[in-house]
Amino acid sequence: MISETLIKGQLLISEPSIIGDLSFNRSVILLADHNKEGSVGFIMNKPLKYTINDLIPEITSKFKIYNGGPVEQDNLYFIHNVPDLIPNSIEISNGIYWGGDFESTKDLLNTGQIDKDNIRFFLGYTGWDMNQLETEMSANSWIITTNNYKNKIIGKAAAHFWKEQIIELGGDYLIWSNAPENPYLN
Repeated sequence: MISETLIKGQLLISEPSIIGDLSFNRSVILLADHNKEGSVGFIMNKPLKYTINDLIPEITSKFKIYNGGPVEQDNLYFIHNVPDLIPNSIEISNGIYWGGDFESTKDLLNTGQIDKDNIRFFLGYTGWDMNQLETEMSANSWIITTNNYKNKIIGKAAAHFWKEQIIELGGDYLIWSNAPENPYLN
């Protein structure tokens, strides 16, 4: 369902017109926070070539790392759906939590108590200053939708996520669902 109101936990789907922007072209972003100071989100469908073990060798898990956005890409962030296991987590919405005690998280990963459907790691995040996201929405850069996946979004495959969202929107968006990523190369 398309929305006009920004609320944390929603999805931001990049409009097909965002072409050539490496960070946001065909992005689906989980809005992790939205308040009067600005907004924060994580790109859910841009896996990187790294695993958590590549970045933190003492973690034996091989979970993918995602490009969370262009801000602070030298920092690792994570969302999860196991707040009972990871202390100090902050609820985003719908059973999705942001961060928490990282030492506990490392232990849980190494003992196999958390799987890829429970946690997702990001380098960087997407951030907007006060009113910046609203301005981008007015410029038709984003479509806001309800996160119908709730906390299951964490295990959602990234490969065709943007295309699936565009198909769900239907109407004039359907033509874009099979368009090449860069129509200038067509």
